[in-house]
Formats: sequence, C-alpha cells, structure tokens
Amino acid sequence: MVAKQLADDEPQKTLKDSPKFESKSHKKKHKRKLEDPEPEEVTVIESKKEKKKKKKQKQNQEQEGSIVNSENLSGSNGKVETINGSAEFSEKSSTNVVVTGKDANESKYKALAKFVDSGLPSDVLDCCKNFEKPSPIQSHSWPFLLDGRDFIGIAKTGSGKTLAFGIPAIMHVLSKRKSKKSKNPLCLVLSPTRELAQQISDVLCDAGKPTGVQSVCLYGGVDKHHQKASLKSGVDIVIGTPGRLQDMMEMGACNLKAVSFVVLDEADRMLDLGFEPAVRAILSQTCSVRQSVMFSATWPPAVHQLAQEFMDPHPIKVVVGSEDLAANHDVMQIVEVLEDRARDERLQCLLEKYHKFRKNRVLVFVLYKKEASRVEIMLQKRGWKVVSISGDKQQHARTKALSLFKDGSCPLMIATDVAARGLDIPDVEVVINYSFPLTTEDYVHRIGRTGRAGKKGVAHTFFTKDNKGLSGELINVLREAGQVVPAALLNFGTHVKKKESKLYGAHFREIDANAPKATKIKFDNSDEED
Repeated sequence: MVAKQLADDEPQKTLKDSPKFESKSHKKKHKRKLEDPEPEEVTVIESKKEKKKKKKQKQNQEQEGSIVNSENLSGSNGKVETINGSAEFSEKSSTNVVVTGKDANESKYKALAKFVDSGLPSDVLDCCKNFEKPSPIQSHSWPFLLDGRDFIGIAKTGSGKTLAFGIPAIMHVLSKRKSKKSKNPLCLVLSPTRELAQQISDVLCDAGKPTGVQSVCLYGGVDKHHQKASLKSGVDIVIGTPGRLQDMMEMGACNLKAVSFVVLDEADRMLDLGFEPAVRAILSQTCSVRQSVMFSATWPPAVHQLAQEFMDPHPIKVVVGSEDLAANHDVMQIVEVLEDRARDERLQCLLEKYHKFRKNRVLVFVLYKKEASRVEIMLQKRGWKVVSISGDKQQHARTKALSLFKDGSCPLMIATDVAARGLDIPDVEVVINYSFPLTTEDYVHRIGRTGRAGKKGVAHTFFTKDNKGLSGELINVLREAGQVVPAALLNFGTHVKKKESKLYGAHFREIDANAPKATKIKFDNSDEED
C-alpha cells in the first residue's frame, strides 16, 4: 500500500524492484550517471577508488589459500588458510555467509538444511515448528555451539539470532543440570536495553517450557522483589541488562559462579552505551571454564578486544552478509535535505501520506528523550493517535506503549534509539527519521525495523546541515543498496571521516581476530646476587 502511494507521489525516487546484489559486469553495464537519472531506474554510482578497491580485493582472494575439493566440504565452496600456524577454514556460501575458524571444515560442522538435521529432541525443537527451515545464522551456528565452541556471530537484526543462541543454551542446561531446578543459573544472556532483554526472555521462556528450562529477566525500572524471588526459587537461564544484573550480584541475590554458557547479544551496542566496565565485572564472576558467545551487527575494536580477553584464542566466526556497514536491500531509502525548522510540517505531510488510514504501523525516530515527548505532544495536538518510548519514561509506560504499537491499538510510535536494535516488531511499513542519529550504524539499525522477514519497507529520512559530517557515510550506504542519492546530500561532500577509538582517538590500528596473541616475556632477575 505504502509502496504504491510512493510510486504515485514520487516517481523519480521509486525502485521498480527491490535492489539485489549484481555481478560486476552487469552493474557496469547498467550504471547510470547521477546528473541525468532516468525515470524508474536505480542510480548506482561507483567511484574509481571503489573500483580499484574491489579489484584489489578480488586479486587478494585469488592469491590466498588453495581451493578445496567441493566433495570434501559436503557440497560447499571454500578455502583453507594457514593463520598463526593453525589451519583456518573459510566458507562462502550462496547466501553470502562466511565461516572462519580452526577446524571449521570438519564434516560435523556442516551447515543445517533442516531443523531435524541437528538431531535435537523434538521437545527442544518444538519452538521451531512454525518455521520452514533454519535461518542462515541458525544453520551455521548450531553445529559449532552444540559442540561447545566459542562463537562470534555477525548478522543484521531480525535474522533469528535469539534462537541461534537460545536452542544451544537450552541444550547446555539439559546436559549440565543435576536436578529439575537449578539452584544457581547455568546460562547468562546480556542485553543492552530493557526492551530487548524482555524480548529475549519471552522467546527463551516459550522455548524452554517443553523441557522445563526456566528463565528470569533482570532489568531496571521495576521493583526488584519479584526478580529476587525468581532467582531464589531457582532458574536455569538469566537474561539481563548489565546495570540491574550488577545490582543483584552486589546484593547477593544472583550468583553466577555456575554459569558456563555466556551470551553477549548486540555486543557493539552494549559497549556504545558505556556498559563495558559492568560487562567485565559480570564476566569475571562466571565460571572460569565457560563457553562464550558474542552476537553483534558490527565488529568495532572495543568488541574485538573483549573477545580476545574472554574467549578461546581460536573462536569460530560466522558473518552473514558483511562486516561492512550495509542497509537492508528490501527497504526503499528516501533522504530529504531540509531546514531544521521545517521538520514538523514535513512530518505532518508524510504522516498524511504514509499513515492516511491510521491502521498501518509507522515508527518515527528522534534523537533525544525530550524531543520524543515534544514530537508526541505536537502530533497529539494535531489529532494523531500516537505513543512514545524513551529513557525518560517509567518502565511500565514504555512497556505499555510498545504493547499498544505491537498489537496495532496505536500503530504510530515515536521512539529514541532504545527501539532501534533487536526489537522484533512485525509489519512496520514505514520508518521516518525525524532526527538523524549520531552514527550511520544507528541509521542502518533504525531503518532495519521495516522490511523484515522478506517484506518491503520504506525509510524516509530528514537530513540537516547539522548532520553534514555523516554525509559521506550515508552516501556510501545509499550507493551500496542501489538507492537514489539526492544532489543536495552530495553538496555536503562525500568524505568519510576515519573511525576513531574511544580510548586512542584516530591513532589506532584495528587488529584482525586471528592475529597472534601477545606473549608475556619473563626475564631472569639479574639484580639478585648469588
């Protein structure tokens, strides 16, 4: 419905079909100049620098390693590399999944085509009965996780990550627990936001019911009494935000000494929010012999460093899609450059266009807590039925607003970036970025709230001169997805600022996950006298 309206109103920005990855020759053949775009065509711009980079990458790939016989890889294409003296396997499938890690080419780690191929009990797989087959991250992660390997998963939100680590967590509990009720938890899942923690808890509670695996969710903004009572009665899995979990540990209500399966979900976002000290303190209280799992949409240096410290030296790494910043190709991205003071009236116009019948779900993102309240009040005064969710709201108000939006009672919601990651909200047709986020990564996650589960979506973004420092990165995201790049955006420049480390600024070098570990050198004490 929305896509049809867009075609009628703005034909120059409409894509005939959802953009797909094309071969280099095909892309070159059909490339169009930005200055003279033809109607109903996708504008794809590829700079000389980008062409050179792709050519160099291709040459490097051809030179690295040797091609393994496809029969030995059970029908997959791959290559074996020698890194740090150990054999590393890299598999690239037709679904653009890359698997690297020690012994990853063993037949027991073959990706699953069907749920039954996992050999898991039917009661454990009961939660998967409504799905036709495992998602790429599930089919590639289960063989490794069920075998006890430390694991790094990089995939976009909405790719089935919760069950990717949830099912192995349940199996870990069933193999470790000695009685039906564990005195202390055996598994821990850390989440950056309350809403995501609640969502993970809902999934794991339902998945664990047939086998009697019990979970508890610990998050702030609510009374601690119920959470303490649940911990005291005995649980198998703890899902929590770092702040509340640390509080419960300091109170003596939560003991993690038996935890031997740890998951960091949305690890990059968790560190962005400043939880790194709390995460380190929590991990130090878990069992020294544990299986560590990290899921992240990106792989920044801070997450890399955490993985090096708390994981096995040779973890398995699965990348679904790309580690580079890329938007969902099922989302039509429209970027509009305008003055800051014009945003209210333009938002009103867009809602009349996209939310005309007030039944379809539309999610409006703002940057600040106070801005969420202001935009909510402004729209209510103009006759719109709207709810908002932000850090300023009490937890019960946040939960109620999210519930009303999910069940369709109030299908228009204003949100800060607390709703940008991980939340599975079905059938969001349109995302409007009233305020551009502080990072392009957050932009990609915001627009990822629509176009989920193979459906199409629309993301309409306001970009002002205050955001010009991110214009280069945004242009790259639009080009990668084959979207129209407005001329007004190009006027801000295409320069991409070098990523900076929070600790070391611009003077740092990213280290590959397979880089050699630092070794401690011990010297004889020459000061001692005989």
